[in-house]
Amino acid sequence: LLLQLHKLKKIGQLLPKLPPPLPPPFSGRSFVDQFSLFRREKQALGCPSFLWFLASYAVQVPCFILWMATVRRMSLDHHPGFDTGGIFWFQDLTELPNGVLGPIFPVLIALLHFCNVQISFQSSSVGKATGWIDSLAKLYRRYLELLTLPVLFVGFHIPQGSLVYWVTNISLTLIQQLCLQHPAFRQKMGLPDKEALKVDADSKRDITPSELPDAPRKPKEISAFNLSPRELVDYSILFLSKGNKDRAVPLLRVALDKDPECFRALTVMGQVMIQEGLYEEATEYLDWAIAKISVHGQPTDAEAVDFLILASLSAGVALRQQGKLAESLVHFERVRDMKEPEDQAAKARYYEGLVVYASILVGEGRKDEAAEYLRRAAAFDPQYHSLLKTLENEAVDDFFGPL
Repeated sequence: LLLQLHKLKKIGQLLPKLPPPLPPPFSGRSFVDQFSLFRREKQALGCPSFLWFLASYAVQVPCFILWMATVRRMSLDHHPGFDTGGIFWFQDLTELPNGVLGPIFPVLIALLHFCNVQISFQSSSVGKATGWIDSLAKLYRRYLELLTLPVLFVGFHIPQGSLVYWVTNISLTLIQQLCLQHPAFRQKMGLPDKEALKVDADSKRDITPSELPDAPRKPKEISAFNLSPRELVDYSILFLSKGNKDRAVPLLRVALDKDPECFRALTVMGQVMIQEGLYEEATEYLDWAIAKISVHGQPTDAEAVDFLILASLSAGVALRQQGKLAESLVHFERVRDMKEPEDQAAKARYYEGLVVYASILVGEGRKDEAAEYLRRAAAFDPQYHSLLKTLENEAVDDFFGPL
């Protein structure tokens, strides 16, 4: 079990770095191509097999059934020593529970089963989140709780020898559960913290991408699954600003699980993929974000405009890294053809896009057009004057240095 938990810990650490095994909606990528990419990245990172999720069940369940069946058969066949090998009220292990003390084992087994179920779900996110996965978890928990009655019934119809083994087995399971719930034991064994999916949160103030708090005002722990997609993206940006991608990416995935059309999460995820060098995946996320923002035509909301510019520039960069220059130019030209935004943050990003587009024009030898866009950018922000001056002095090689 400890080996399995260590493998699952490694899977949990590497899974956020893997592309999704299924192609994102409207991405145009086939299932075979996406799954092949997923397998390649999984092997490159050394991620353990997902079959480790079933390892304990694959070993423990057959062993439990085998031992129960073996002890039952030995009891029914009156194996030597079974008729006098017990103690207290269960002297004869071949008999079914009987007498005043007979119900002790069946009732004890049923109670231990119920306790195991409660402890297993004690610190899970069941009841703290919404969604179909949570609903299935609740149904599964209810099923295990109701299974207590059949367990009690079966306990009265199997030999006492089998009951002795069953009590021993389920008691050890309970001890194991209690140990695995204890933080000190988990730390000693090098197991992941069960609170890893919780984030430090401050107030639920709405935060824009350009204005994030440096530190929480009132630290407290809340489940990531209780946050809205917007809040999840805000916290992921905060973690990214501190260089903590391992905490940011899971939050973005939760945000996309809650709202697959969240263009903020799609855009930020695309930028993370670019930083990781996964340009194809970045292109998919960014194209998806652009499609969602532009679904009703040119956006008018300041935030949507800002993210459209950011997604377009990022998509252009990702495509150029793949050598798809013509396709990347489409994204840069989208920014070029946009009206100047009124919002200052979006306006700054807009002129940044014009400067990037100008650099591409310089690379293609279209210096006059590039100079025109640089003049517009310099009129907005004087810091671009140096680039314009460099271009006018025909120092093309030096022009790309500041960029």
